[in-house]
Amino acid sequence: MRKSSNQKQPTASSHVEENEEIEWEMRPGGMLVQKRDDVVVDDGASAPAAVAESTGGPTIKVTVCHGPAHHVLHVPAHSTFGDIKNAVVQKTGLESKDQRLLFRGKEKEDEEHLHIAGVKDRSKILLLENPASKERKLEEIRKNNEISKACEAVAGVRAEVDKLSERVAVLEGAVNGGTKVEEKEFVVLTELLMRQLLKLDGIEAEGEAKMQRKAEVRRVQNFVEKLDSVKARNSNPNINNSNAVSVTTKWETFDSGVGSLNAPTSSSSAKVTEDWEKFD
Repeated sequence: MRKSSNQKQPTASSHVEENEEIEWEMRPGGMLVQKRDDVVVDDGASAPAAVAESTGGPTIKVTVCHGPAHHVLHVPAHSTFGDIKNAVVQKTGLESKDQRLLFRGKEKEDEEHLHIAGVKDRSKILLLENPASKERKLEEIRKNNEISKACEAVAGVRAEVDKLSERVAVLEGAVNGGTKVEEKEFVVLTELLMRQLLKLDGIEAEGEAKMQRKAEVRRVQNFVEKLDSVKARNSNPNINNSNAVSVTTKWETFDSGVGSLNAPTSSSSAKVTEDWEKFD
């Protein structure tokens, strides 16, 4: 009499299950399935069968439309819309937070799964830029344009100051050489330099343009002070370096970096002793 046995013989699959630890994940519908790795293949490359096997599910082809551009992606069917955003960051130049994905006319959240939303093979997804991102870029463009215009304006003033600086050098050379220069030459040249300060004061600048404007203001002020010193030596040719008249031009400081636009005054060590009659 042969005894029957209900004991099952171990199979290769059962042996693998005993020696390998399986990771599980909960699907949105509540089904517990074996965990799968996300794989994204883009640029229209055909997804090999190995990809579908490694992800534990089918791979679908979706097209992300961004303006006139169309980006083809091959992604696992269970991917999220957040995965799609991450896949097109480098292609579009938009960070994930600046992207909006629409499918069938409705905007989708990052956590939503493609298959639940009805995305199938060869489906199309519309990509739009977040309005806040557009506004931020427009503001950056506007600011850069303003800085560029301000730099051009400062450069224009710098060119004029370069010409005036040559005249300052000519007057200084003449006075140092013993030539008597008419006082009106100093008055006119000082007025022209002060006009350049007025131009600089009217330039609204930020960033690099503001630094350039400030540097040019100091440059003009130095020329005015030098011209004042040369004027004093021209009025009194007998003074030497040790007993030179002290020129104490003081500039009132503003936030814009532009000094007082009044013509500079000079003061000497001479003491005035005259008494003036006071009137009511």
